[in-house]
Amino acid sequence: MTLEKPQWLRKRLSIGPSMQSMESGLQKNGLHTICQEGCCPNQGECFSLGVATFLIMGRVCSRNCRFCAVESGMPQLLDENEPRRLAEEVKRLGLKFVVVTSVTRDDLPDGGAEHFTEVITTLRRVCPMVGVEVLIPDFQGSHRALRTVIAAAPDVLNHNVETVPRLYPHVRPQANYRRSIALIAQAKFMNPSLITKSGLMVGLGETYDEVINVMADLRAAQCDFLTIGQYLSPSISHHPVVQYISPDLFEEYRMKALKMGFLDAAAGPFVRSSYMAESAFRNNSDNVST
Repeated sequence: MTLEKPQWLRKRLSIGPSMQSMESGLQKNGLHTICQEGCCPNQGECFSLGVATFLIMGRVCSRNCRFCAVESGMPQLLDENEPRRLAEEVKRLGLKFVVVTSVTRDDLPDGGAEHFTEVITTLRRVCPMVGVEVLIPDFQGSHRALRTVIAAAPDVLNHNVETVPRLYPHVRPQANYRRSIALIAQAKFMNPSLITKSGLMVGLGETYDEVINVMADLRAAQCDFLTIGQYLSPSISHHPVVQYISPDLFEEYRMKALKMGFLDAAAGPFVRSSYMAESAFRNNSDNVST
């Protein structure tokens, strides 16, 4: 049975010159965004503001998560010119902060860590003042791969736990909840001044207490930023929406997170892991303890 969307989840698509310019530039330079590939409901709003979350290492993911709209299968060969094209597009757009994520590349020996590094260092060279957030996969728990990315000095390192541990076999069968929590803890151990971040979706069948427990696990791993958003199923073949979470409950989650000690917490029906990422960073970059 398909649940009817409540009124608070109805959103008009913003279409204007800025959005068209963004789409044209991405297509011309052979770049991808998770906004497009992941069917993000904020795509129109963000593109109209000249903001996007870049998706590197191709459009095909080596994993098959049941919540995600990104195509799964055999990934493409890495494009060694992608870091340069991405940096030039960031410069053209005049961005002061950029979020970069990737498909999961379990087919690569380092999971794509070196490619992340090339993107970060190229961005720093072409756009010296730009802030960089990376949303990384779990690298199958490799500390070496994680260290490679951290050595490139991103401003924010994000890794999403996505859901509660009980639902991992159904929602993220190729991932491991404890491995994801450990990655965040290890990142903080490697660089205590690095801002760490994670996010989860709600409405997949989790309970209130399970969400609170995930928040507690993230804080125990010294995670600094948290995002919580409503899960929206990309198709009937994906995991169904079990519940639409009310704005009041989202606000309760946000307040709980702040009381737990997260420096920034965003929670709402349309919140996604990179939504308003620059504001979170600018407002809290001086507050991370070392």
